[in-house]
Amino acid sequence: MFLYLCLQQSQRTAPRLWVTAAQQRWASTMPMNTVILFVPQQEAWVVERMGRFHRILEPGLNFLIPVLDKIRYVQSLKEIVIDVPEQSAVSLDNVTLQIDGVLYLRILNPFKASYGVEDPEYAVTQLAQTTMRSELGKLTLDKVFRERESLNSNIVHSINQASDEWGIRCLRYEIKDIHVPPRVKESMQMQVEAERKKRATVLESEGTRESAINIAEGRKQAQILASEGEKAEQINQAFGEAQAVLAKAEAKAKSIRLLSDALSEHNGNAAASLSVAEQYVSAFSKLAKESNTILLPTNTGDISGMVTQDIQPKLKGYSSKLWLVNKHKIH
Repeated sequence: MFLYLCLQQSQRTAPRLWVTAAQQRWASTMPMNTVILFVPQQEAWVVERMGRFHRILEPGLNFLIPVLDKIRYVQSLKEIVIDVPEQSAVSLDNVTLQIDGVLYLRILNPFKASYGVEDPEYAVTQLAQTTMRSELGKLTLDKVFRERESLNSNIVHSINQASDEWGIRCLRYEIKDIHVPPRVKESMQMQVEAERKKRATVLESEGTRESAINIAEGRKQAQILASEGEKAEQINQAFGEAQAVLAKAEAKAKSIRLLSDALSEHNGNAAASLSVAEQYVSAFSKLAKESNTILLPTNTGDISGMVTQDIQPKLKGYSSKLWLVNKHKIH
C-alpha cells in the first residue's frame, strides 16, 4: 500500500507553470519523493506538507516523509535568458518601430517566485514589453538609436520595481533589433548621404582655404626674403663705395704729402720743372699724332720760359693744397 501511494504521488502532473515548453529551461524534471533526496547545486525545491508550504530544500542530502511531503516547485537559481517577442511601438515623433529584445533575470526568492505569480516568465515578458513601449514613446527616432544604453537601463529599473514582489531580479535588458518602415529607412539613408556630402564639401573647402593660406604665406615669406636680400645688397654696395672713396682720398692725401716733401727738398723746384717740361713735350707729340690742326704758342722756341710760366701757377696750387693738408693735420 505504501509503495502504491508513492507511485501515485510520483505520477501526479505538475502545475501549469512547469508543463510549458518555455518553463522546462527554468528547472529540471519534477522529482519523486523517495524519502532520501539529493538536490543539485543552483536549484531550490519547494516542498509542501499536506498541501501547505513546508520548506525549501537546499542543495545536497535531504529527507522527506512519504505521502505527507510533496515537491511542488523546482526553481533554478541560475541566470535565465528570455527572448522578448517582437512588438510595435510608436516613438515621440510618431514613427512606428518593430523592436525585440533579450531579458536576463535571476530568481532570488524561490518562495515568492513560486507563490507570488502564476507564470513568472509570462509576467516578466509582458512587463518588459509594456515598459519598452512606454520608454520608446518618450524618445524621438534619432534618440532611440543614440541612447540605447539609457533605454535599456530604464527598462531594467522599471521591471525591477514590479518584480520585487515575485522574488525575481532583472539583471540586464538588451535590444536586439529595431526595424523601421521602408520609407523612413529611405529618408534616413538620404539624410546620411546628405550629411556625408556636407562633410565632404566642408573638408574640401577647408583644404582649399588651407592651400590658399599656405600659398599666400609662401609668397609673403619670399617677398620678405627678397627685400632683405636687396637691402643687404644695397648696404654692401654703399659700404664698398664708401671704402673706395676713402681709399682714394687716403691715396691722394698720401701723394700730396709725398709731393710736398719732394718740393721742400733741395732743387725740388728744378725737378718739378723738368717733369713738367717732359709732360709738355709729350703732350705736343700726342697732339701732332691725333689731329691735323695744331695750335702752337708764339714762343715755341723758348721752352724754358713756357715751363717757367706754366710751373709757377701749378706750384702755387700745390702750395695751397699743402697748406690745407697741414692745417687738417693740426686740427
